[in-house]
Amino acid sequence: MAGGRKGKKEGGKKAQKATSNVFSMFDQNQIQEFKEAFSMIDANRDGFIDKIDLKDTYASLGIRDVKMEKLEAMILEAPTAINFTVFLNMLADKLHGTDPEDTIVQAFKLLDPEGKGILHKDYLSQLLMTQADKFTKEEIDQMFEIAPIDVAGNLDYKSLCYIITHGQEEE
Repeated sequence: MAGGRKGKKEGGKKAQKATSNVFSMFDQNQIQEFKEAFSMIDANRDGFIDKIDLKDTYASLGIRDVKMEKLEAMILEAPTAINFTVFLNMLADKLHGTDPEDTIVQAFKLLDPEGKGILHKDYLSQLLMTQADKFTKEEIDQMFEIAPIDVAGNLDYKSLCYIITHGQEEE
């Protein structure tokens, strides 16, 4: 397992990303292109990108003097062993950009002057559909599909922020 992290469990479920959501962020042509890129980087074809794969990729580009420490640092940017889904999540983060969890929580807190940690879904929908970069009804519905909402219609925005930045836990 030269350079890979396949055997390690790092953080259990909390280290996992929501796999279904990341695939919906790209169209099929993009996913196919990313799959081809992943296959080119995965030089030993074991389904994971490790530092040896990166070294081989750099070599194929004519760069032969890459330090192993640099390659290890690149691998450690991933939350777990880099299979295609993790690779896609990393691309999504780079391409679409996700703010850190505490930044998103602070934004929600501006809408929660009483500091309860919840916002009513109707209030939030009304705000998001009428202010600044207006959300569509479909975007609101998509958010509420993953949002922790109680029977009274209150959204736990701290939990939603966790889901946005870490993905949903598989049940």
